[in-house]
Amino acid sequence: MPEPRLMAHLRSTVWGPAEFVGLPPWWLAAEGLLVGSVGVGAIVGATVAGAWYGIPGLADGEGGLVCAVAIVLYLCVMRAGRALVGIVALLAVCLALQAPQAAVGLVLAERGRVESAVVTSVEGGPGALSGRGRYLCAVADGDGVPLRVRIWRGCGQATRPGDELAVVYDAKERVPPRGVEAGTSRSGPLRGLGGWAVTLVTACVVAVVRSYRLSRTATGPPAWQASAAGTDRAAQSPPC
Repeated sequence: MPEPRLMAHLRSTVWGPAEFVGLPPWWLAAEGLLVGSVGVGAIVGATVAGAWYGIPGLADGEGGLVCAVAIVLYLCVMRAGRALVGIVALLAVCLALQAPQAAVGLVLAERGRVESAVVTSVEGGPGALSGRGRYLCAVADGDGVPLRVRIWRGCGQATRPGDELAVVYDAKERVPPRGVEAGTSRSGPLRGLGGWAVTLVTACVVAVVRSYRLSRTATGPPAWQASAAGTDRAAQSPPC
């Protein structure tokens, strides 16, 4: 009947055909795991390399967005389900947008130096329209030169102009300074990306597994459907 065939086609287009019985082949799951792992490594690695070597296009997350597009194009070539491709695209873009701040934190944790800075003004707070309700401190270094960025780590309601804040600087001045946050480790900046990374890898595995299709004949339908149709016609034909 045309309606069940149409619904089956829509399900195959949206979520992927998954033309296998039982568990998926191990090599198919391995391929999905490889695609997701390489994609996550490329997005995060490109951003960290940009922050480490001072390459603005990579440090700002643009390189990660290019890697996200590459993952989506690969899944489109695999003819994965459109809904799953959309989910992977959303997760990849979110990871690429979250990676720059984590990359800056990693660089500062590896080669940053901590110095005192003097608070010149305090803005923001819970009622502010910007800054996510944070208090933002404008600070100046020991020579009285104001920093181009405002500090929110260590800046609170009790902070007043003239107070001192601990600020960590990049020794090579390739990433902006930020306030010192207590209880952070060297792996802490990247740990926040773990949830996004695991979810993206899982979505890639599901998309690749469900994109599996049986080999098709020259006329279009899968070989098992053509064989089944031939058997039915032979059974229905009258004997000679």
